[in-house]
Amino acid sequence: MTKLVALIGYPLQHSISPAFQQAAFDFYGLDIRYEKWEVEASHLEATVNRLRQPSVLGANVTIPHKEVVVPLLDEVDEVVRQIGAVNTIVQRDGRLLGYNTDAPGFVRALRGDGQFEPRGKWAVLLGAGGAARGVAFALVTEGVSRLTIINRTLGRAECLGSVIREGAGARVEIIVLPWEEAESGEALSGCHLLVNCTSVGMKHSPTEDKSPLRGGALPGNALVCDLVYNPIETPLLREAKKAGSRVLGGLSMLVYQGAASFEMWTDRKAPVDIMLKRARESLD
Repeated sequence: MTKLVALIGYPLQHSISPAFQQAAFDFYGLDIRYEKWEVEASHLEATVNRLRQPSVLGANVTIPHKEVVVPLLDEVDEVVRQIGAVNTIVQRDGRLLGYNTDAPGFVRALRGDGQFEPRGKWAVLLGAGGAARGVAFALVTEGVSRLTIINRTLGRAECLGSVIREGAGARVEIIVLPWEEAESGEALSGCHLLVNCTSVGMKHSPTEDKSPLRGGALPGNALVCDLVYNPIETPLLREAKKAGSRVLGGLSMLVYQGAASFEMWTDRKAPVDIMLKRARESLD
């Protein structure tokens, strides 16, 4: 019987996860099909319950469901309890187990592809949703000394800041700012790492041709990372290059977090090189 893995989110037109995950399943000759399940919030609970079927191995969860899916699951691991967001679901005997592979995927990309060591550094996050939660947790775990969270809805940024502050204690300085302060440029001056955790600039979205920050607001001599991977060079990355910053796109993180999910569903080592190759081909 053909097994299924689903990608749950809305919208999903931009996603290339089915391409590189299917390439990994095919590499091992596994009878598994990876499908897009584009789901609005009102249908999320019913869709999650479909994952309990014996033919389903699990799912990836993406924008905007990473946080709201948590209470719909039977069990989550310690990382999810701290982050409050799920991107990977594993179905075992009808029970749904939630995990977050965003954090390790981000760290692997940051160190390996970005050549960036977070310990003792000042990092700035744009956004306060599920992706930002994973990145914030990862950066604090890896030893950043200061973390600034900027979001258009200040209350969400303050909520995330409180969660991170509670887990990190006094060893990390947590700063929460409204978006208007980031646009001035002064709030980011001197930071070592800027990470866009919003969907601004994503292909096939209403903000496809936009950057979350204008060039004058971007820090020079920093690493600017955009979690948006489609297109490969986002408007933010173009602006960052002009400002003299090093840049890191979101493609490698996407594949690394997906590889970790693959290993949970199959108990096999992910063919990361094949997954990366297929991901890049999907964006050509």
